[in-house]
Amino acid sequence: MAAKMQRRMALRRKLHILRTLTKSKSVKRSSIIMDAFLYIYKLKLQVEAIKKEYQYLINNIQQVKVEKVGTGHLRVMVTCKKGEEILVSLLEAFEKLKVNVVQARVSCNHFFGMEAIVEDTIDASILRDAILELIQQQTHKPIF
Repeated sequence: MAAKMQRRMALRRKLHILRTLTKSKSVKRSSIIMDAFLYIYKLKLQVEAIKKEYQYLINNIQQVKVEKVGTGHLRVMVTCKKGEEILVSLLEAFEKLKVNVVQARVSCNHFFGMEAIVEDTIDASILRDAILELIQQQTHKPIF
């Protein structure tokens, strides 16, 4: 008899928690459970929407900033979708433009990111345009 009472109290506690989480106004057990199922379903839809948005942002992220730092140096910040040999291509582009890289930091977790300090031997807008063009070529290559 006591065990049955404990189970009933535990069930009431759990139903109360479900009712609170789902902001359900129902008192019936079946309605509370149905509200919980609907709540979980809506949460799953929200997670899917966030995953799609995240994937879209990762695939379409493309940012290049070039700014003066001190005398005779530029800071180049590149953020884009990960691609094969993008770092090598960027360094080759710097070499082709006769830009010396003083310091560089690269990360490649979910996307490619690079921050480099280069010598100021070229106009910042020309360097930015060259990097943007290179990124366009690298990230839109067909993969076989």
